[in-house]
Amino acid sequence: MRARLAVGVSAAGACVAALCLAAHPAAHRSAHSSAHSSGQVSAAPPIDDLVASLQQRYAAVRTLTADFEHRVSGGVLSTTDVELGTVLVKRPGRWRFDYLEPEPKSFVSDGATVYAHFPLDRQVLVTPVPADAGASNPAAFLSGRGNLVRDFAAAYGDARDATPGTWVVRLTPLGNTADYEMLELAVDRRTLDIRRLATTDFLGAVSTYRFDNLRTNRDLPDALFTFEIPPNTEVLTDEGPNHP
Repeated sequence: MRARLAVGVSAAGACVAALCLAAHPAAHRSAHSSAHSSGQVSAAPPIDDLVASLQQRYAAVRTLTADFEHRVSGGVLSTTDVELGTVLVKRPGRWRFDYLEPEPKSFVSDGATVYAHFPLDRQVLVTPVPADAGASNPAAFLSGRGNLVRDFAAAYGDARDATPGTWVVRLTPLGNTADYEMLELAVDRRTLDIRRLATTDFLGAVSTYRFDNLRTNRDLPDALFTFEIPPNTEVLTDEGPNHP
């Protein structure tokens, strides 16, 4: 159970980190002001300019919603799992991932506590959000402390399998607090929207999100990020299982 939470929260945190980059289209103009010869396209901007523009967009986001497809493969897995769902984010620190297919489950943060709900198991795992998640941890982005320019080494990634019309940006955490080894983004060249996000963990497992219907800075009530534990549900905490 705890392993399932660790995988889910880490993937969700990384997903929020990337999704929060999509804000105002005007913020990326400076990234296109100069050309740079790269392995992807000759018109790609210098990687430092592109990452700086992504950081500007991330800082401007208040809320976002999106549909997602999530795939996990490699590492200790012998098969590829594919899941579908929706994500809501409201800064600072509030987010929820509702997985709809093939198995319903939810990961919800109200800014202070994370709830991982597995309805088929009738279990909820409750964990506090770390007071200081570290500069390179996805949780830092949820609280507004992360900075792409400061906290990552950036380079253009392999674009052979990239979505047409995107740049692939590879981000390696500079600190030792990250839950993943590498974060890779497929960025729309025109809008800087994040079309695809992939994280690689320390065992080689790759968690990939593809996004659709991404919308930012819409009104989202705080109640969407309040989780009420259903009746007849086992509650697991750091102190061990208990029943409400």
